[in-house]
Amino acid sequence: MSLRTTLMRGATAALTSPTRRRLARDLAALKATLRGERHTVRYFHQADDPYSHLAAQMLPRLRARYNVEVVTWLVPPPEDSAAPDRERLRDYGLRDAARLARARGLGFPAKAALPDPEAVRRLQVVLADSLERGRFEEVASAAGAALWSGDARTLAGMAAWASGQDPRLVDDILIAGESQRARLGHYLGGMFHFEGEWFWGVDRLGWLERRLADRGLDREAGTPPLAPPLEPTLSPPLGLAAPTIELWFSFRSPYSWLVLPRIRQLAHAYDATLELRPILPMVMRGLDVPRVKTLYIALDCKREAERLSLPFGKIVDPVGAGAERALAVLHHAIPLGLGEQFAELGLKAAFADGIALAEDKGLYAVARRAGLTEAQTAAALADESWRDRVETNRAALLDAGVWGAPSFRVTGQPAHWGQDRLWMLEDDIRAAMEPLRGPRFAYGPNGLSG
Repeated sequence: MSLRTTLMRGATAALTSPTRRRLARDLAALKATLRGERHTVRYFHQADDPYSHLAAQMLPRLRARYNVEVVTWLVPPPEDSAAPDRERLRDYGLRDAARLARARGLGFPAKAALPDPEAVRRLQVVLADSLERGRFEEVASAAGAALWSGDARTLAGMAAWASGQDPRLVDDILIAGESQRARLGHYLGGMFHFEGEWFWGVDRLGWLERRLADRGLDREAGTPPLAPPLEPTLSPPLGLAAPTIELWFSFRSPYSWLVLPRIRQLAHAYDATLELRPILPMVMRGLDVPRVKTLYIALDCKREAERLSLPFGKIVDPVGAGAERALAVLHHAIPLGLGEQFAELGLKAAFADGIALAEDKGLYAVARRAGLTEAQTAAALADESWRDRVETNRAALLDAGVWGAPSFRVTGQPAHWGQDRLWMLEDDIRAAMEPLRGPRFAYGPNGLSG
């Protein structure tokens, strides 16, 4: 093992360790106490962000349930480096937020359209005015609903009430929110911050609730959280053939590691075919990943890994040679029926075991555990044809309307992005199986009926 590998795995293990996290939380709480600050959740709202609209609807419930102060900041969209392929992200967010809203009992139009800049500006004026008047939680849901439903008349009426706001004041509020967000170490809208830790939208609200409960701030201790994590139920209909699942993943994506064992389990439960579609890491496809984003992802993955009982934290970044060599071996492993095993073990090696895929010792060891011989691994590394497969997968990924890893879909259905969307994939699997049921029968008081 090289010195670089040893140092990297040691540094990332320390960064993601529960001990460091506990100390960081306690230090943040101590600082807040010394400032004379009561327990405070800071929420950062982005007017044209669908996920912010969902998060804002949770604010009254959060305040009612937990003994905390909620301070809201209005923020602009993130920089391009933090939101790669912005157009696909915007289109995808509409579809994803609508489905997430239904699952969470929140409001979001099923056929929302992207708002025009003038409408967004009106909403920013309304929200800035509501912040100044201390009425954000009253106004945000209704104003956001008007924006996303295309109700220009209602939004214009609300903006007229707030027309006393100097446009420069609105910009000052956005700049202040952006500054506060950057100072605390983030880049997205729809984010909650509590005692040094970040939580994204309703998807990570459950983690925030756990933090608040641990601080003794839950007024309804022992009752279910407002936003528990959503996971597949793994309860397939009996005797029905399942469709094919396509999985786009990257050997540099820690969220791909969190997905691989679970999507394999999901496919097995439904007797579905899992088609692996590996892609190059984002930075190797010309997409920026700023350091603040990398740091947040590592810490978020650690929390999620603990929830899922998966190891995580000894990381050796496979970017560059490590990713390319792993892709070469996977290209040969797939036709041998060993692709799933190698993909899972390779991701585990990079993000949990601290094994360098760029080094022969590490890569050959992973390949052996997956069932490949040394000769097969050597032949794979000498073959450059994997590049054609990866390019085909990249083009298919973009055609599916997504851009990053992990992404997945039932073939022919819309694609989903992110390790916390496997429950959506399961719904799609079950929906695809439904037409195969044929006539429905039920047992009634007189026996079998059609």
